[in-house]
Amino acid sequence: MSAYAPLLAALVALLAGLTIGKAWERYKLRDGKWIDRRRARESPHYILGLNFLVANQIDLAIEELSRAASLDADALEVHMILGNLYREKGQVGKAITVHQGLLQRSGLSRLEHAYVLLCLGLDYKRGGFVERAHEAFTEVLRLDAKNEYALVNLQKLQEEQHQWLEAYDTRQRLAALADGNTRPRNQAVLAFLENEIGLEALRRTDYAEAARRFAAAIDLDPRAVPAYLNLGDVRVAEGNERDAAAIWEKLVEIAPDRAYLAFDRLEALAVRTANPERFTRLCRRLIEENSQDWRARLALSRHLTARARPSEALDLLFAALVQNPHALSIHQ
Repeated sequence: MSAYAPLLAALVALLAGLTIGKAWERYKLRDGKWIDRRRARESPHYILGLNFLVANQIDLAIEELSRAASLDADALEVHMILGNLYREKGQVGKAITVHQGLLQRSGLSRLEHAYVLLCLGLDYKRGGFVERAHEAFTEVLRLDAKNEYALVNLQKLQEEQHQWLEAYDTRQRLAALADGNTRPRNQAVLAFLENEIGLEALRRTDYAEAARRFAAAIDLDPRAVPAYLNLGDVRVAEGNERDAAAIWEKLVEIAPDRAYLAFDRLEALAVRTANPERFTRLCRRLIEENSQDWRARLALSRHLTARARPSEALDLLFAALVQNPHALSIHQ
């Protein structure tokens, strides 16, 4: 028996350590009293509050969670939720006060600090305090560089402020964190941002930079329709109408359902280059490939009317009306 005494002593010490550790995890000393850390979360008020939250009964959720929070003023999670609910209810000032108060607490872990800051950033964003929101999200990313919620909200802020280059960089960081399933979505967003950067260059008449950005958008997302339209506009501005026609016709080929967006440009170019039949052939091909394409019929009808071919134009107009009798543009 004495041979097992050291082993038994070690086991007893281990169990005692585990017990003390669990107790330390659950309880803390405050004002000379031991406080149960789980008290707020295990209260019926907390459970009821979450149930009301799921049912979208915000007022009742706030009422019950406030009662749960009163059981332990240091219950970080409960107070964070309360602050978020105040924000959703439109009480932004109250939400900011709650979350700022949480940030004043000592002993917050790096991750806890980051998430409270994220909540505060969302408060600022909801309240229209753009600079403060930007600072909060940036600080979150300093603490937690892979925080996708902070990246998403920072990108939205940058887009709203037309900070397209910054938004592009932020989206690239998000894309680097994402799995393969979200790649198409990220590519589409990056293409949108490339197009916006290109538009800024176009407004500065920096055609080389604009063309580079629009081409990059198309490389990222072959169905980035605005990029095709804008790249064609750049080529026209440069006096290269042949390339412009090829770009817009490529759009028609890749996204025939969006071809109508290029009709005005293609028709004007065909007329300007004394080749109106080119537009006629394009519209007829679209109609053959999709018998329900009322927009191609309408565009061709207007084109033929301008070419003094009213009979053919009227037939096309009636055919378009059959496909979409409620389209206001057909009746005009």
